[in-house]
Amino acid sequence: FKKRAPRAVREIRKFAARAMSTKDIRIDTKLNKFVWSNGVRNVPTRVRVRLSRKRNEDEEAKEKTFTLVQHVPVESFKGLQTET
Repeated sequence: FKKRAPRAVREIRKFAARAMSTKDIRIDTKLNKFVWSNGVRNVPTRVRVRLSRKRNEDEEAKEKTFTLVQHVPVESFKGLQTET
């Protein structure tokens, strides 16, 4: 149980990389705060995120695009659908 929050952030990165097929994943500060809100050991069970692929402004970047992962606060996780 020692390193749950860092592992949760890693899993979010892994999910975003698989879903959006980009290597450069950037996690929004609000999402990071939500994951760490209960401390390092008691992470929230579920989290709803919004993934958006953006173009890299930096000219000498390795990747042309990056994925921005943002937190979407919801009351309940019942009956949610994928938004496009």
